[in-house]
Amino acid sequence: MILSISGVVLLGVVVFLFFRKDGLKVSHALVCALFGFYLAGTAIAPGIRAGGESLASLLGGIKL
Repeated sequence: MILSISGVVLLGVVVFLFFRKDGLKVSHALVCALFGFYLAGTAIAPGIRAGGESLASLLGGIKL
């Protein structure tokens, strides 16, 4: 649960920065959000979730 909330917050910040700095239009952000919701309902969603969790554990294991 913590991973999904932090991922949502991170992606929300990225979208906000694109909107403010790079000229992302509101319509583009809405299309991306709708695409994400529809993609979550497909058969590829578990693979995407597993890839995200794998990437998060890889990044979490980096020692600086």
